[in-house]
Amino acid sequence: MENQDCSINVMGDICTGDTIVFTESIFAGSFRNPRKIGERKVCANIISESYGKLKQQHTFTLLIIESSGVQPLKVGKTYLRKGRNIHRGDPHRAIWADEALRVRVLAEKHSRGRVASLSRNARKSGKENDFILFSRK
Repeated sequence: MENQDCSINVMGDICTGDTIVFTESIFAGSFRNPRKIGERKVCANIISESYGKLKQQHTFTLLIIESSGVQPLKVGKTYLRKGRNIHRGDPHRAIWADEALRVRVLAEKHSRGRVASLSRNARKSGKENDFILFSRK
């Protein structure tokens, strides 16, 4: 990935607007008996992200800039990836032109994550109605 200078490690702090480089393992065979056939290096822009309501899983929408290795992804196409899978691949990001803007985007993302976590905990403990009343104030 020569055309992007992605030198900042972002383990756990990827947000919309980041340009990232990460590695993902590629498997073949059935899900009961997978075998690793290689790795793929991906350079992508994060164009959106969200938290799943039920399991609070972070999902990113990636716009592929460059991909190499086993079964490379199509450049210019969008793909979904779970945050846990991106973080497994040692992600690094490029520097933003306005790092202060990135800090604001990251703070908003973390705020939504806290709300999603509280909502999930309330739902699992059977106190979902208490959370709904609390969050409306």
